[in-house]
Amino acid sequence: MAHAETLTSIALPAPQTSGGKSLQQLLQERRSVREYKNTQLALSQLGQLLWAAQGITHPQGLRTAPSAGALYPLEIYFVANNVETLDPGVYHYLPQRHQLSLHREGDFSKGLARAAYAQSWLRQAAVVFVITANYEKTTVKYSKRGERYVHIEAGHAAENLFLQAEALDLGTVVVGAFYDDEVTDALLLPADLSPLLLIPVGGR
Repeated sequence: MAHAETLTSIALPAPQTSGGKSLQQLLQERRSVREYKNTQLALSQLGQLLWAAQGITHPQGLRTAPSAGALYPLEIYFVANNVETLDPGVYHYLPQRHQLSLHREGDFSKGLARAAYAQSWLRQAAVVFVITANYEKTTVKYSKRGERYVHIEAGHAAENLFLQAEALDLGTVVVGAFYDDEVTDALLLPADLSPLLLIPVGGR
């Protein structure tokens, strides 16, 4: 049976919008990391990563990642394994309020790793982001071509998140090897969303 998301939202710390390493340095240092320390991710770090991927940056609702027609078909869920103040579970990012909503409670690290071609190292990550998309939000305007635009947008969001992880001295990698239906079933994602990318993040 599907579990409805909780009505109670979890506020995230306001994102930092200045300081840190230069973009040039981050691009130079960016590398894929598949081994993570057993350390807790701070809630401020989690919020910063989510903001980098899909945060609101303009009064009209424009976001950190470009979107065809500003239609924003992406939805970000994540499996919290070891995050400050958060119980293990699946959460949904609400960019308009920079808040979280609990989607499902419990330890989903094993089921997600199994759905990702049994890549057991995913369970080491403090958090695994799941970038999903509602294709219809874009195809209703751009027809079949809209599917390509959604994929391009997912790449924008993933690179933003990747560079933000580098800025926070966290390890990450983009994972595309998984069974779509199994990820959807394991996390009980809404039926109108398609999982596109997994992005584990943890201490180096």
